[in-house]
Amino acid sequence: MGGIAIIIGVIIVALIALGFLMLFFRFFGLWFRALLSGAHVGLGRLIGMWLRHVNPGIIVDSRIMLTKAGIDVSSDLLETHFLARGDVMKVSRALVAANKANIPLPFQRAAAIDLAGRDVLEAVRTSVNPKVIDCPDSTKGKFTIDAVAKDGIQLQVKARVTVRANIERLVGGATEETIIARVGEGIVTTIGSSESYKAVLENPDTISRTVLAKGLDAGTAFEILSIDIADIDVGANVGAKLQADQAEADKRRFQAEAEKRRAAAQAKEQEMLALVQENRAKVVLAEAQIPLAIADAFKNGHVGVMDYYRLKNIQADTDMRSSIGSTK
Repeated sequence: MGGIAIIIGVIIVALIALGFLMLFFRFFGLWFRALLSGAHVGLGRLIGMWLRHVNPGIIVDSRIMLTKAGIDVSSDLLETHFLARGDVMKVSRALVAANKANIPLPFQRAAAIDLAGRDVLEAVRTSVNPKVIDCPDSTKGKFTIDAVAKDGIQLQVKARVTVRANIERLVGGATEETIIARVGEGIVTTIGSSESYKAVLENPDTISRTVLAKGLDAGTAFEILSIDIADIDVGANVGAKLQADQAEADKRRFQAEAEKRRAAAQAKEQEMLALVQENRAKVVLAEAQIPLAIADAFKNGHVGVMDYYRLKNIQADTDMRSSIGSTK
């Protein structure tokens, strides 16, 4: 039994030794490459990275790159950034590019920019080589900024904004969309305050100077270097169109008021006709009482026969005169 235990122990020790040997040969190349490059990373640390699910190759390559550029960043910082789901290689390239361009960029800031979702390498490149932003952004489906001068003429403007990344404000600073929106607002305000569209066409650089003087890059991740008017066209006569629309609206309002007065007049006319008919009915009713009154006068002796005949003659004469007058 003792011999079997010894054999099992030997096998276990052999397996452990074989495992360590395999790990040694697996990470020996990385360790030796880092050693020759002056960016030493211990073999035990490489194995620890593997156990922590960190890619040792990325850490070693990044540390070699930084060391060759004269930048001292420990493997612990690189490993921490990797575990935070950051792009270690991009951050390392950004540090090298900033160092070559004499741009102060510590590792902590570069890592924060990367973890914030910004492209730190592109930011460094933009700091060295400024980029041009179209205003408005044609990819959003809008090709011109439309504004109306005080004389009612619309102007359609295309601008190009040259910006440089501000490394210190990349974390928490506004993006390109804010720059585009602010420049567009400044263009609309400048044109809207102009007395005539001709003045803007004669001196389009006044737009650039006015907008640039507003300090539109405050609180953004960029520094505006220049604002250039790429194109400016005359659009519609918005003032005349608005006046025409107002006149049409006034016309409809006056027509409605006139129709209201006409309807009121027609209603009044109908009321007067009804009143006339009512008065005529009263007259007919009153005339119907005349024979009764005459009969009552005969009965009471107030009217004699001769008086009656004289009344009839007067009525006949009146009817004759009325008939003669109606034929004329």
